[in-house]
Amino acid sequence: MHPPGPPAEAIAAVALAKALAVAADIGGARGPAVVLGADTEVVLDGRLLGKPRDPADAARMLRELRGREHEVITGLAVVELGPPGSAPREETTAVTSRVRMAEYSDADIESYVATGEPLDKAGAYAVQGLGGRLVAAVDGCLTNVIGLPLTTTRALLERRRLL
Repeated sequence: MHPPGPPAEAIAAVALAKALAVAADIGGARGPAVVLGADTEVVLDGRLLGKPRDPADAARMLRELRGREHEVITGLAVVELGPPGSAPREETTAVTSRVRMAEYSDADIESYVATGEPLDKAGAYAVQGLGGRLVAAVDGCLTNVIGLPLTTTRALLERRRLL
């Protein structure tokens, strides 16, 4: 579940919550550590699609996306743990890419859903897999659409002198 607010802020908040959960497990018992959290969502008309519940939901999402543009937003969070007793340092950001889906057929949807690939993917497709054939164009960072914007992740870590 995402907190209310603009999609990019809500998605970055989920990435931070994931990183903080891991940081809490680590505790500072192991000394300084860095935790990277990420959350990627497909946003259509301001609405987060999430992952499909089942094959019928995946087919519904793919019909809704067909021939349309949507955003893929990845929230990133870095949590730095210092010595025991020190407060963690946090930074978040979000990356947005625009994706235009092809005009694929209902048969294409049924065939793709039958592979099982879309069942654990935000928006019910994987651009890096068989779902790539449903994508007409990506405007922005391709690795963001895959799930982790590598250039931004590297810049975030370098800014914090972690790389």
